[in-house]
Amino acid sequence: MDKNYYDAVVQMEKMQLNREYKLGWIGGYLQNPMREEQRVNEAYEAGYTDGSNRNTSNFTQWLNQ
Repeated sequence: MDKNYYDAVVQMEKMQLNREYKLGWIGGYLQNPMREEQRVNEAYEAGYTDGSNRNTSNFTQWLNQ
């Protein structure tokens, strides 16, 4: 397993990020196909884009409140 991936997922879990963002980020990082159109939302799409780009700098924008 990729250590960067593992560290990012652990960080997201500790931060209690939005579930949809987290699922999108994981899918994007692993280069899975994006969900079908009717199941995509803003958080998932943002996570997918960040995961695809291996970007962890936007995590704080998706904290559960």
